[in-house]
Amino acid sequence: MPDYLTTRELADLLRIGERKVYDLAATGEVPHVRAVGKLLFPRADVIAWLNASREGPVVAQPPLPPILAGSHDPLLDWALRESGSGLASFYDGSFDGLDRLAARSAQAAGLHIREDNGWNRDALCAALGEAPVVLVEIARRQRGLLLAPGVEDITGFADLRGRRVVMRQDSAAGQRQFIDRLAAAGLDATDIRPLPARARTEEELAITLHDGKADAGFGLGALSGLFGLRFVPLLEERFDLAVWRRAWFDPPLQKLMAFLASPACAARAQEMGGYDLTGLGSIHHNGASG
Repeated sequence: MPDYLTTRELADLLRIGERKVYDLAATGEVPHVRAVGKLLFPRADVIAWLNASREGPVVAQPPLPPILAGSHDPLLDWALRESGSGLASFYDGSFDGLDRLAARSAQAAGLHIREDNGWNRDALCAALGEAPVVLVEIARRQRGLLLAPGVEDITGFADLRGRRVVMRQDSAAGQRQFIDRLAAAGLDATDIRPLPARARTEEELAITLHDGKADAGFGLGALSGLFGLRFVPLLEERFDLAVWRRAWFDPPLQKLMAFLASPACAARAQEMGGYDLTGLGSIHHNGASG
């Protein structure tokens, strides 16, 4: 849904006639704005208005399990352990993380889904609508081709023809980006030699390359120095955490976020390389319904 609703869209949402919508606006009962002679209704304000009108008993919600799902990030994974937050992790890709958030089987999920106008927000809204989920930035990360030791003749996707490539699982946003970039280079999976075993995390991908089992993989620059790999940077991506708002203020998430903002974490990010923490803590979406 758009950020601003027309009278027809609001009428459909409320299941009333457009005439009634005009009446609600005229009496100031429903939040609205007038721009260039047109009546528009801010979606977030409308949903908040509906929630404020809710009557009847409050239904208790079951507790969310203390699990962080979604995409694996080596800095976040390190912070999860060092912070003593008590959160467990289950990394199986950004899209799996969205499914687990929607099923309420995780408190938070790491995401790096590339979209036409940015990162993660459209996919989050498509999966959870206006559910009370916060999208908070963790870092900007360098992503590109990681190359096994001794591989010097790969400078881009076009050079992957006939080469051994370690792939990620289909629920990983990096794998979907990889397929798109492969196609943009005029190649598909039949033009490369993908390993039969998929790397479930960024670290597994780097280890596979370090062990010489593949020539290249689409991964994070932060792992190149740790595993002695050559790195061909191709893009900067935004890595966010999508967090259920009712878990955001609980001790586990607060402890993790406080540690991520600490000098120790900044030093670790600088040591690893490939991270920009300037936007850490920036909110890119805040679901309206409660």
